Amino acid sequence: MALNIVLIEPEIPNNTGNIGRLALASGSKLHLVKPFGFEIDDTRLKRAGLDYWQHLDVFFYENTEEFFNVNSNENMVFLSSHGTKNHWDIPFKDGMFLVFGKESVGLPKSMLETHSNSLFKIPLYSEHVRSLNLANAVGIVVYEGLKSLNQ
Repeated sequence: MALNIVLIEPEIPNNTGNIGRLALASGSKLHLVKPFGFEIDDTRLKRAGLDYWQHLDVFFYENTEEFFNVNSNENMVFLSSHGTKNHWDIPFKDGMFLVFGKESVGLPKSMLETHSNSLFKIPLYSEHVRSLNLANAVGIVVYEGLKSLNQ
């Protein structure tokens, strides 16, 4: 049982490092789509991922076009604060791709429109919060998926 975590143009190395550690701990694969807001050898990335990074199953893509070409037949869901369905309604399947956008703006508008039927959100219960930290959001969704797959 494994999930695939996809980060579209991640900007903050600490988040990506933490998500890498989460991917390894959860048995997930990590897919990183360029451009990044940091260098992949950034010390902040390594510090957040500690000494786990070399054990991580990670894939790199030059852009979203390459990512979708390589993974065109995969089962994907997209996470965004613009989703209308809640993350606990995701029909999790082994190997599913969980696609997250960059920290500053989320997923590109074109991707939201193209994949509107597969768009989910983590509900927020305060009008004072626009979104969750990316690493926290990934953790919530991945472990909800593992829970669902283990039932």
